[in-house]
Amino acid sequence: MALQILDPMSVKVRPAERDEPDDDHFHDQCGVFGVYGHTESANMAYLGLHALQHRGQESAGIVTSDGAQLYAHRSMGLVHDCFDAQSLSRLPGHIAIGHVRYSTAGASHIKNAQPLAVNYELGAMAVCHNGNFTNAEAIRISLERNGSIFQSDSDTEVLVHLVAASRETTLVARITDALKQVQGAYSLLFLTEDTIVAVRDPMGIRPLCLGILPGSKDAHVLASEPVAFDLMGAEYVRDVEPGEMLVIDRSGLRSLRPLAPEVPHFCVFEYVYFARPDSQIGGRPVYEVRKALGKQLAIEQPVEADVVIAVPDSGVPSAIGYSAQLQIPFELGLIRSHYVGRTFIEPQQSIRHFGVRLKLNPVRPALAGKRVVVIDDSIVRGTTSRKIVKMLRDAGAREVHLRISSPPTQWPCYYGIDTPTRSELIASNHSIEEIARYVTADSLGYLSFEGMLNAAAGNSEGIGVCHACFSGRYAIPLSEGVVPARRQLRLVGV
Repeated sequence: MALQILDPMSVKVRPAERDEPDDDHFHDQCGVFGVYGHTESANMAYLGLHALQHRGQESAGIVTSDGAQLYAHRSMGLVHDCFDAQSLSRLPGHIAIGHVRYSTAGASHIKNAQPLAVNYELGAMAVCHNGNFTNAEAIRISLERNGSIFQSDSDTEVLVHLVAASRETTLVARITDALKQVQGAYSLLFLTEDTIVAVRDPMGIRPLCLGILPGSKDAHVLASEPVAFDLMGAEYVRDVEPGEMLVIDRSGLRSLRPLAPEVPHFCVFEYVYFARPDSQIGGRPVYEVRKALGKQLAIEQPVEADVVIAVPDSGVPSAIGYSAQLQIPFELGLIRSHYVGRTFIEPQQSIRHFGVRLKLNPVRPALAGKRVVVIDDSIVRGTTSRKIVKMLRDAGAREVHLRISSPPTQWPCYYGIDTPTRSELIASNHSIEEIARYVTADSLGYLSFEGMLNAAAGNSEGIGVCHACFSGRYAIPLSEGVVPARRQLRLVGV
């Protein structure tokens, strides 16, 4: 009953890499994937993480079990950089969990890569987490005062310590005991020698879903999004319910309700930006929701124009909806490079807008001499929007009208999204007219709060979704110290 970490840090360390400021979007902090009952569990986890790469590009890791011990491999970088045939062949077993990560702030370290894997009283255990514990800092301080020693800066390790310190006698009871001490948003996967435990927070803020691999009713898969099932031909079964715990072992799958469900508050930004458009989240196709956001935006913020374009890739479905509603032709006015690594050598600063141009390039025939409406999902700091508008004008656009398929983002998120401080959010301290002048657009229009809720949640009151980044109304109270805890080398979040 042991844990084997391959290549004493098979854990390859690479320089810290961040896309800011030219990647001016909110970032979901991670994606999780699990498989039980497949002889090539590591390969299945690799495919699942590849499909979830959009949820985190900083590090990736897989932990497997052959029924006797755990094997772990974690590395910095993209999934295809972290794993090859050799490393996957050294992850034996029929059970696996995996993780892709994007950190909240500060430097990027291998010590924060997941799944975290430890030995404790009951044997070996690994855990991966999508979300944020809002009271993690207070719990961590208490644990440290009582002698706990932490190896990482993530709040996930706080949960590991709580599980290890629990007086309960079974894994499920220990996990339940630990979860009753934390607050926040989470989708969690735990792995032992013979068991996977999946659990989702009582409000269902972060997504988690269940599937079955073809050819066996006992081969189960779990993922942040069902799109991860498509590569391996797995069948989507259902979402894990808020407050639900799934236990998968030799006895099969069983559902427990150790945490009382609360009023659902699913993250509305999953529909706006995070989830892949080919995913189905909360029973709704993300692609159709984004088209509906674009149609509603056209109703609320029309403009006389010759062409509608999108900031790819997230803005495309909304641009299609906007175009259809106003009967303005949709064109591919910006082409995105899909071969951009997270590290590049930047030339002299005399090459303006280099970072944006590395990822986006205008299609001049679609823009020259035309009145252009450009659709994006959000504006965070405004830096990228300003560069895109300038790029379109340089390509010959006669007018550039910027339309955003969500309301102004005015508040930070503490539930598992990488967001700047409130002072860095341009909409928190500037009017729409001021933002339009800053990004140099001929006009700027946002989707209304009610319009977003109607399109994404099916109601104008926000019932069933978390919208704190737009409204400032936080579903889970923030513990004292949450904001100061977002400092380098004491990261809050996964």
